[in-house]
Amino acid sequence: MSLNNAMAAELKHEASNTRKILSRVPEEHFDWKPHEKSMTLGKLACHVAELTQWAALIINVPEFDFLKPGLNRCNAANQKELLENFEHNLEQALAVLQNTSEEVLNENWILRRGDVVVVNLPKKVAIRSMVMNHIVHHRGQLSVYLRLLNIPVPGMYGPSADER
Repeated sequence: MSLNNAMAAELKHEASNTRKILSRVPEEHFDWKPHEKSMTLGKLACHVAELTQWAALIINVPEFDFLKPGLNRCNAANQKELLENFEHNLEQALAVLQNTSEEVLNENWILRRGDVVVVNLPKKVAIRSMVMNHIVHHRGQLSVYLRLLNIPVPGMYGPSADER
């Protein structure tokens, strides 16, 4: 299997877990946060929903600067909009990945904040880190938020304590 198709297959597989946890996020608690330094539940869920858009960004441009416009931020007002945002971004990411050559995946990609370079990696590594690993990280945070709100946590790689 080619690298681009393997990455697309992994993203599809992880999408099922992401979809499960996003579908449990209650809109009546979108403004709740566990600590003053934490994101609200709604903002964290939106961040998870928007992360797949980074795949197309990484593939299509040689660098991205946080100080310039270019991201489509999720501002879902309810769970339906949250899931629609996720599905839209996922669909675009899969289309771009499936049509990307290994040559492009081996090109370098730079993430910066003005003059400060935050990341300088091959695109295939940037997608793994900035998209896939990033989603898994924030899904873990979402699971803690749900637990603290007494909302059943879905299993990701097997059953959760709520599914036994």
